[in-house]
Amino acid sequence: MKKSTRPFRQRAGSVLTAAALTLIVGSAQATDWDMPTPYGDSNFHTVNIRQFADDVREATDGELNITVHSSGSLIKHPEIKNSVRRGLIPIGELIMSRLANEDPLFEVDSVPYLASDYDQAWKLWQASKDILSKRLEGQRLKLLFAVPWPPQGIYTQFEVKTGEELKGVKMRAYNKSSERLAELLGAIPTQVEVPDIPTAFGTGRVDAMITSPSTGANTRAWDYLTNFNHAQLWLPKNMVVVNAKAFNNLSEEDQQAVEEAAKVAEKRGWEASKAETEAKIEIMRDNGIEISEPSPELVKRLQKIGKTMTQEWLDRAGEDGQALLDAYHEQQTNRAIQTITREQTDAPST
Repeated sequence: MKKSTRPFRQRAGSVLTAAALTLIVGSAQATDWDMPTPYGDSNFHTVNIRQFADDVREATDGELNITVHSSGSLIKHPEIKNSVRRGLIPIGELIMSRLANEDPLFEVDSVPYLASDYDQAWKLWQASKDILSKRLEGQRLKLLFAVPWPPQGIYTQFEVKTGEELKGVKMRAYNKSSERLAELLGAIPTQVEVPDIPTAFGTGRVDAMITSPSTGANTRAWDYLTNFNHAQLWLPKNMVVVNAKAFNNLSEEDQQAVEEAAKVAEKRGWEASKAETEAKIEIMRDNGIEISEPSPELVKRLQKIGKTMTQEWLDRAGEDGQALLDAYHEQQTNRAIQTITREQTDAPST
C-alpha cells in the first residue's frame, strides 16, 4: 500500500481492510502533529513547548500527539510560519518579529524601550494580541500563545559606555528591529540564527550581538565574548501558531483541550522567562562574562534611538499601529490608577 503523503498523519487504531472500511464507521483514531521549533532542547521555550505537548496528549487521552522537533531539525526558522500556513506541518513556533517585513504590527514588541520590563511587556501583549490574531486568521493561522524572551542586552568583546564604541562593529541581528538598531548605532548588522552564533563569532562573521541572557548562556557566550550590557531594550516574543484547517479538523473536545493547554503554557512560559533572566545572567557571570548596567550616556542614546524607531514603526504601521499604541497606553494608565487606588486604600488612617 502506498504511504499517505498528507501533511497531517492519522493513525488508525487497528488495521482495516478496504471492505471493512465500508462497513465500520467511527473507528477510534489518533492524530499525529509534527511541530518544528527553532531552539535547542535546553532552551526554556522548548522546555515549555514539550510540556504543552505532554499536556495536550494527556488531556486528549492520546487522541492528539504532538511531536516536537527542536533546533530547526525539521524545518528551519525562516520557513516555519509559511510551512504551517501552507499545511506542510500543522503547528510550529517562531519569533513574532520575524513577520515584520509582511506586517509591521508583528514587530511592536521589538521597538526599543517601548516595553522593556515584564509588566510593560504583558500590557503590550494584552493590547496587541487580538489584532495580531486577526491578522493571522487572514492567513489561515490560529494563534495559540506567546511567551517573551528575557530583556535584550548588548554582547561585546569590550565595555560599552556610550554606544560610540559600536561604530563599524559587525553585529549579529535576528529581526528587522535589531538590524535597524545596529544601523542607528553605526554598527554593521548581519543576520545569524541562534544555532549558528558560535560559528559566526569563531569565523569573524560577527563581533557583537543583541540578544537575551538566555541565548547568551545557551550558546556559551564566554567562549567568544567578554561583556554583557543589561540594557533591557525590549522583550521579543515567540508565538505558537496552528494551521486553522488542522485545528478545525479536531473534535470540539480536543480543540478545547488544545486551547486550555495553550493558556497554561503561556502563563508558565512568562514565569519561566522571568526566572530565566536572573539565572542565565548568573551563569554568564560565573563563567567570566563582565555584567554591567547601561550608563546614563548609553541610556540617553538608546532612548533617542527608541523614539526614532517608534516613529518609524508608526509610519509603517499606520492607523492600526496608532490604535495599538493607544490601547497599550490605556493599559498603562489603567494599571497606574489601580496602583494609586490600592495604595490609598491600604494607607493607614490618621
